[in-house]
Amino acid sequence: MDSAVNSAVGTSLGLEQAQTAQQAQMQVLKEALDSQKDQVSALMESAGAEPELADEGHLGTQINAYA
Repeated sequence: MDSAVNSAVGTSLGLEQAQTAQQAQMQVLKEALDSQKDQVSALMESAGAEPELADEGHLGTQINAYA
């Protein structure tokens, strides 16, 4: 029975370490995405005047995809 308890404890510790590593990876991903968002926002602002968007269709109604 001791080996079963040791196995359960070892598995629990392993899962806890994996969860901690996953949380750290998610934090790095969030920071990278926020950084990219800021860069894209700055790029869009530096473009100057608002580009004209398409009035109909699936392309170019949110972002000027034809530029």
